[in-house]
Amino acid sequence: MNTIILPSVAPEHKVFAGVFARRFPRAELYVTDAQYGFPLPYLGFPRSVRTLPPSSASSPGLWGGEFEHAVLTAKASRESVYQEAAFFHKPSGTLLLCDALIATNAEPPSILTSEPEYRRALLYHARDDPLERVVDSPEVRRKGWERIALFANFFMPGSLVSLPNDVWLSAAPKSPMPELGWAGVLPFTWRDSTAKAFERFSAGGRPVVAPIIQIILSRAPEATQEWVETVRSWDFTRVVPAHFDAPLPMKPADFATAFDFLKRGVNEVRFCDEDVAFIREALDGLPPDLALFDTKLGPLRGQKCGLL
Repeated sequence: MNTIILPSVAPEHKVFAGVFARRFPRAELYVTDAQYGFPLPYLGFPRSVRTLPPSSASSPGLWGGEFEHAVLTAKASRESVYQEAAFFHKPSGTLLLCDALIATNAEPPSILTSEPEYRRALLYHARDDPLERVVDSPEVRRKGWERIALFANFFMPGSLVSLPNDVWLSAAPKSPMPELGWAGVLPFTWRDSTAKAFERFSAGGRPVVAPIIQIILSRAPEATQEWVETVRSWDFTRVVPAHFDAPLPMKPADFATAFDFLKRGVNEVRFCDEDVAFIREALDGLPPDLALFDTKLGPLRGQKCGLL
C-alpha cells in the first residue's frame, strides 16, 4: 500500500498533497491533526483522509515498524499553529524533515541549473543594475543564487536596496535582457556587503534553523526541546529536509546542535542582524488577533555585520 503524508499545515506544502492523492488514488493519505484554511476537498484531497498519530510510540506497528516518527506542534499565536513531522527510516538510517532544518552552500542546486527558466532566474537576480546585461557563467549563477537564498529566508535582506520608482520605471522599457522574468524589469539592487551576508547565512553549508521557523519555535521551547530529544534518540546518519541542500550527512548530535538556542535560552542566530531585522519588526507589528505570544528567549537577534 502506497502512503502519502502531509507533515505540515503550511499552505505551500498543503497544496501539493491533493495533487499526489489524485495521481495515486489507491494511496492512503495522512495529515497532521491541526490543519486549517480551506476545507481539504477544495484542495483536491480525497474524502478519506487519515490523521497522522502524534508519534510512532502511540502507534506501534504502523508501516510495518520500518519508520519512527514524531510530530511537533508549536502554537506561536492565538490564531496560528506550526506542525512538523519528522520521520526516521530505519533501514537506510535517514531522517526526513519538512521545514525544521535547512543547509545552503554557495553552489546553486542542480535543479536550478538544469532547467532554462530556472537559469534565467539566476541571471535575473545576478544583475546589479536594471540596464546591466550579464553573461551566463558559474560565477554569475552563484551570485544569483546567493541573492535568491537571502530573499527566500529574510524576505527583505539587509543588503537589498529598493531603487527609486523613477529609476527602475524609466529603465523598464530599455531592459537589455527582456527574456528574463518580469521582462527584465529590476526594481532593486544589492550592496557590496551581500556576499558577506550570504557567508554568515550559509556558514559553508552548516545546518541551521531558518529564521522564521526559529521565531515560531521560540514561542514553544519546551515542546520543541522534547521533540528534538525524541529525534536525537534515533540512530540516523543523514538528513533529508524539504528545502535547500539534501541529503545532509548528519548524526543525532549534529541535529541537536542546530537547536542549541533552546538550551541557551536566547533567541540568537548566526545571521547578520540587519538581515533578520525585517522579519523581527514585521512580526512585532502584527494586529492583536495575529500577534505572537511573548517568549522568554527574547527577540530574534543576529550579529551586526555593517551591511547597510
